[in-house]
Amino acid sequence: MSGQFSFGFSGDDIEDDGESNSAGPQVSDSAQPQPQASPSAFPVPGKPLLPAKSHDLNHMLSQLPSKIAYGILDIDLDGAGNIQLPRRELWDVRVQLMAEDDGGDTEPGLGNHDVKTGVYEGGFKSWESSVDLVKVLSLSKSFLSDTNKTPRLIELGCGTALPSLALFQWSLGLRTPDNSSALSIVLADYNPTVLQLVTLPNFILTWALHQRIDSPLLEDAFSSEGELDLTPEVLKAFEEFLASRKISLSFFSGAWSAEFIDLINSDKTSKVGNEVGLRTIILGAETIYSPFALSAFTQTIFSLLKEEKAHDNAAEALVGAKKLYFGVGGSLDDFVAKAREMGANVEELREETEGVRRGVVRCSLT
Repeated sequence: MSGQFSFGFSGDDIEDDGESNSAGPQVSDSAQPQPQASPSAFPVPGKPLLPAKSHDLNHMLSQLPSKIAYGILDIDLDGAGNIQLPRRELWDVRVQLMAEDDGGDTEPGLGNHDVKTGVYEGGFKSWESSVDLVKVLSLSKSFLSDTNKTPRLIELGCGTALPSLALFQWSLGLRTPDNSSALSIVLADYNPTVLQLVTLPNFILTWALHQRIDSPLLEDAFSSEGELDLTPEVLKAFEEFLASRKISLSFFSGAWSAEFIDLINSDKTSKVGNEVGLRTIILGAETIYSPFALSAFTQTIFSLLKEEKAHDNAAEALVGAKKLYFGVGGSLDDFVAKAREMGANVEELREETEGVRRGVVRCSLT
């Protein structure tokens, strides 16, 4: 088994075409790849999965380049306004990697394959179901200002982190130094390079674009259109802003495992505490593309949900996925069946019937 495959979507990424309300190209059912003779959606034989690891924000900031280029994805919230989310340009990632190249192989994920299971899990690209999650979250963003429960977000398989970026952007408009309770945002991706090269830069971009009107420092940092200078002063201002608004960003990489879950739970204790109880929302978009991924992801979210239930914390998981991943064996229906088999309440929140059929479901424990 090769351990790598392509879903065959049209284009490398959800791209903004410059039009208002654009959420990227749609893929028709006829454009879906046909089942392959021997598709492999399992780790590469003989290659161990990446171990679970936490990453220090300060160290990650120190590894950023001096400048990043970005584009804007404009998402229509089903007629209830829109949200513009910045994303670092993939070509800019490639330029950085070429400048740092020491003669090694090309970074996995920047080639021709959507996924190389056990090597690269698709994090450099923004998937359609992540946009669906943004639309669902827009209906319940008030939990960010709930004073009775400390909000905690966990995005598994975050990649470019569109759902978390949307919640982060909305929180920026709700929080002040005087009225802010703690907000914990946990970002997890299989590949640490994805967290370093796109996830963290996207959060900095979201903050900088939101705050630039009130900050001469940031206005100067946007000296060139579509670029942000990451000066030491800008990065320091980012850290100070997070601290003043009591926002913590935590980063984790590696395979879903018992060790991974332990890291997530230990982060909760250190970053949030238990003063008023938590409301945890676990997010996952396009994380069940194969039977192997579906099983590992489902076990992970159930472990996290059970942990929250044991401490009387409110918790739910929002999962966005395609109805069927042709040729690789995953499906949203299979996830729903497995979740219910494990005792979860599952509610369908959204269904997309045009193009590739997709859905978003909510899972919770009673």
